[in-house]
Amino acid sequence: MRSTQLRRFALTSVLALGLALFGLAPAASAADPAPADLTFATDAATTTPGGTVNLSMTITNHQTYDVWFVYQTIEPTWLTTQRPDLKYAFTGCTLATTAGAVPCAGTGPTNLGPNYGSTIPPGQSRTVTLTLQVAADSGCNGNIGFYSYYYAEFSDSTSTSGGPVYTPETRVLCA
Repeated sequence: MRSTQLRRFALTSVLALGLALFGLAPAASAADPAPADLTFATDAATTTPGGTVNLSMTITNHQTYDVWFVYQTIEPTWLTTQRPDLKYAFTGCTLATTAGAVPCAGTGPTNLGPNYGSTIPPGQSRTVTLTLQVAADSGCNGNIGFYSYYYAEFSDSTSTSGGPVYTPETRVLCA
């Protein structure tokens, strides 16, 4: 009697495992968006020493709950750090609002999250623009680029993180 029970248990276990592996487990859809994502854009692909480029960062909430908290870093890429003659700094920060752009605090390299302002409702975005100032005595013919990691918390106590997300590179040209 015992061997019959063991065979039934083994057969049931193998059948359950097979069903779980081949179709009864819910599949993730490739079309499902991330709960939140971060994108970058620049207003110019090139600049000259002494010039500025505006680097816009947009975080979009794809979740059904508000984004309550964002932590974000921004660091130069390895290739950017290999060119010590390239001199630059973030000199300004603005948050796009319905009433126009308003100044924000902190321009890097870490904790850029508070710049996005208050909560980000479901389906909405916030855009922060950093002003990248290239020094007048900067070297030329090099690219300046950055990467970012971010972490977002939602009002339902879930969270997401992402990165590295790379910015478009800005080429510093000699005039």
